[in-house]
Amino acid sequence: MTFEDQLERYFGTRDPAAIAPQAVDAAIERMQVDLGLATVAGERFAIWCMLFMFGQAPDIDETFADRSERDLARDFIEMSERAGEAP
Repeated sequence: MTFEDQLERYFGTRDPAAIAPQAVDAAIERMQVDLGLATVAGERFAIWCMLFMFGQAPDIDETFADRSERDLARDFIEMSERAGEAP
């Protein structure tokens, strides 16, 4: 699942600039439901990352049973933090 696929699935558009602010809460709710239902590791991780970008990601240890998945999520957080730092 690509980032654009997720945007289209949850927001109805592949263009982040076209996301209506009033659509965000409903999309986050759908992502949370989908995260709870997802059984494929890559899909769960992609949904969790999207939730993280919206400040709504659930706890890593409660979301990922596998240590390698937890480590990958922590790496994603660190990369996101570094990307947000000024040079």
